Amino acid sequence: MPHRFTEIAFTPTVKKVQEQQGSRLSYARSESVPEAINHTLTEAEARFIAARDSFYMATVGETGWPYIQHRGGPTGFVRVLDEHTIGFADFRGNRQYVSVGNLLTDDRVSLFFMDYPNRTRLKLFGRVQLVGLDDQETLSRLETPGYRARAERGFLIRIEGFDWNCPQHITERFTLDEVRSMTATLTSRIAELEAELASRPAPASQ
Repeated sequence: MPHRFTEIAFTPTVKKVQEQQGSRLSYARSESVPEAINHTLTEAEARFIAARDSFYMATVGETGWPYIQHRGGPTGFVRVLDEHTIGFADFRGNRQYVSVGNLLTDDRVSLFFMDYPNRTRLKLFGRVQLVGLDDQETLSRLETPGYRARAERGFLIRIEGFDWNCPQHITERFTLDEVRSMTATLTSRIAELEAELASRPAPASQ
């Protein structure tokens, strides 16, 4: 099975459910390509990741429970270092360290990158290498200049597989900056009209 994401995600039990629900045949066709695919980032994935200001990351603890964490920062805080590796600085948060602790016993992660306005999502499997403060050379490649947050460590993620999802059931959501950008022309026009009205002489009283 050369489709690397489905090779990981489609376990025997998952395939059995797909057979029961009638979707196995269509997925089997996509798995029959001769060479491995969806394991090396292309320019499309790199651009998409670089345009995000947040993502969701899932890890699994030693008790078997999954844990999902939201990660955010300035746009582009997740760096595409090469076609097989992405990384980001781990800024100080609530100091629970659930994800970090989970990764000490299982280095596998699942990431969701969401573009809500365009109803697009990128799913990614990877393996994490934690980077300590003693490796300043690597951390310098992950930090965001001018961002006021303390980096406690870095995350390097080796890509194992990825997949793009359809837009079905993704609700459009917009950040404040996106709303401001979309309404900039309207806001400017309103300001012009208000200035024009203010400059007109007051109507003579009757």
